[in-house]
Amino acid sequence: MSDDTDPTLGAPDFGDREALAFHRIGGRPGKLEIIASKPMATARDLALAYSPGVAAPVRAIAADPDAAYDYTIKGNLVAVISNGTAILGLGNLGALASKPVMEGKSVLFKRFADIDSIDIELATEDVNRFIDAVELMEPSFGGINLEDIKAPECFIIETTLKERMNIPVFHDDQHGTAIVAAAGVINALHLTGRRPEDVKMVVNGAGASAIACTELIKAYGVRDVIMCDTSGVIWKGREKGMNQWKSAHASDTAARTLAEAVVGADLLLGLSQKGAVSEAMVASMAPNPIIFAMANPDPEITPEDVAKVRSDAIVATGRSDYPNQVNNVLCFPYLFRGALDVRATQINEAMKLAAANAIAALARMQVPDEVAAAYGGKARMFGPEYIIPAPFDPRLIEEIPTAVAKAAMASGVARKPFFDEAAYRQQLRSRLNPTTSILAGAVEAARARPRRCVFAEGEQDVVLRAAVNYRNQGYGEPVLVGREGPIREGLARIGVPDIDAYEIHNSANSPLVPRMVERLYARLQRRGQLLRDVQRMVNHERNIFGAMLVELGEADVMLTGVTRNFATTYRQVRAVIDPVPGRRPFGVHLYVGKSETIFIADTTVNERPDAAMLADIAERTAGVARRMGQEPRVAFISYSNFGNPPGEIIGDLRAAVKLLDARGVGFEYEGEMSADVALNPAMRSLYPFSRLSGPANVLIMPGLHSANIAAKLLKEVATGRVIGPLLVGMSRPVQIAPMTATASDLVTMAVLASTDVVG
Repeated sequence: MSDDTDPTLGAPDFGDREALAFHRIGGRPGKLEIIASKPMATARDLALAYSPGVAAPVRAIAADPDAAYDYTIKGNLVAVISNGTAILGLGNLGALASKPVMEGKSVLFKRFADIDSIDIELATEDVNRFIDAVELMEPSFGGINLEDIKAPECFIIETTLKERMNIPVFHDDQHGTAIVAAAGVINALHLTGRRPEDVKMVVNGAGASAIACTELIKAYGVRDVIMCDTSGVIWKGREKGMNQWKSAHASDTAARTLAEAVVGADLLLGLSQKGAVSEAMVASMAPNPIIFAMANPDPEITPEDVAKVRSDAIVATGRSDYPNQVNNVLCFPYLFRGALDVRATQINEAMKLAAANAIAALARMQVPDEVAAAYGGKARMFGPEYIIPAPFDPRLIEEIPTAVAKAAMASGVARKPFFDEAAYRQQLRSRLNPTTSILAGAVEAARARPRRCVFAEGEQDVVLRAAVNYRNQGYGEPVLVGREGPIREGLARIGVPDIDAYEIHNSANSPLVPRMVERLYARLQRRGQLLRDVQRMVNHERNIFGAMLVELGEADVMLTGVTRNFATTYRQVRAVIDPVPGRRPFGVHLYVGKSETIFIADTTVNERPDAAMLADIAERTAGVARRMGQEPRVAFISYSNFGNPPGEIIGDLRAAVKLLDARGVGFEYEGEMSADVALNPAMRSLYPFSRLSGPANVLIMPGLHSANIAAKLLKEVATGRVIGPLLVGMSRPVQIAPMTATASDLVTMAVLASTDVVG
């Protein structure tokens, strides 16, 4: 089957094509792979890993079952299990169809909490068979995450498994939503000066999530609750459409409809369907109403519609394009992280409330500069539009697991309590690379401030896919440069339905050409260029034309590079766009690994920088590192370690260090040194006088040759992601991608160009 064919669903739209292609990148289907965590290169390695070495941990575990947490992956392994009876909003499509979702959930566990996870799809709708199958797997896993199982079966399954198993069992569809919603409610009550015991809450919806939200918010202290389902209010004595889970929340009220129930209500939780809440209902609520409209993808009522009738409301939804998103990823990875780390036997109400309170408290803290920078520098302060923290706040990994672990210990379900909270917090911080959160935050910043981006090579399919994704993801409007016919044909070829919505500029006949020629001729006439030369440049060189679109204010950002090498493209861009006054442009490559980021500069522009240029590059790359969430430790790289062996190029590196000494910069730096001394603690220990407190994360190369070779070699052989080159120091936001860039690479560079992260 090709990447964009699905015989069961008919012809997919562009988004389906891209998603299908994503799941087959590199010829490896799916989103997961198994990688050995120990060396497996030699016969000795294999002998220790399997026979005969494996016998030692086998005997240890047989003697003490808890030793499995010391010698196997069990303590960091969660099973994500479903039978596919309630897949997202798609319904009951079966166990096999749920596998892409369960793989995705496993990816999120790893990405956000460094938890290894395996997806398991069970081909049964028989509750007892499902329970038996999961129970039998207890020796393999440290925790069980149930997912996409329809109600009411999900209640029976989770309750029974929690009774039978001695490891955490958690149905995220219920409790993940509940915990994040409860966090938002805690802060909304704080802002409006309400006590939970005084609040009247109405819940519209009686499914798994609604019941879990209601139970947790009741545990927080809210007592006056009316729940509604499709038949209206769930009142004491009602028989139609009832079950034991709904009956537990039946209220003694005369209200029979949602409209009657919400009159005078302080808090409305919507976990139902689009349009279920009207403006009239909102108008009838108490002063300073709190409205959580969490139906996805479309809420029960939009914030815009609430604003038409109430200026005093606090609104949350499940969508990322509105403030206060109720997003389960704020909870489940970190909840399991804390539970696994203390070997909890279950996830109880105390741990859920601890997670909710930790999330709420994080929203009330001052947002770090690097997080604000990633979100376009927009101030994020606790208030009506910020009651729930951003999903990519790097502090989540520290705050929530710590709170959950402490609650597990206090409630007596922790089998391995920890006693050094500071050490545990440091361990949590070291698990994840903060740069990944910053990069993800940049995506949110781009959505918050959409920009017009020139895609200068608009006839290339990879560029068209990137441009369409740029638009579909809400980052802004693509401006395509090229011939209209080939571009329209290309858009049709990749399955774009709304071709007429795309703005296309042909440099051969654009009405903007006369203005461009006039502006560019005034700039270049004293650099030896004739008028006809400039006309030819504008008409025939798409990089010149694209750069002029940005220079004239017809667009905000420019992306190019896939059809010509960097040097050629850079010369064309520089013919139009100047550097920031007083600065010299340079290129940075980023290596983003699991727990570390390394910045390499200058990899693209300056062939043989002198001492002053090296010092400038170091200082400004350190600034990029800080905006990417890293505390910079700069190493000036050479083949020589502090003069041994001697060489000709060492002088500039030493002089650059002295310049930084004189400037009094606020970051660590040292040099000259070889790469292994910069990165390997054992090698660095041989030079106790080094001013670096840890491995370097900013590598300043002595020349373009070594920098470019190192960056490209790293890109081909490293397991992490290499981003770049990123062009730093231009007066207009322009980025030049490598010729082998994928559509995903191009979108990433366009997003970074449109934010202030690179600088």
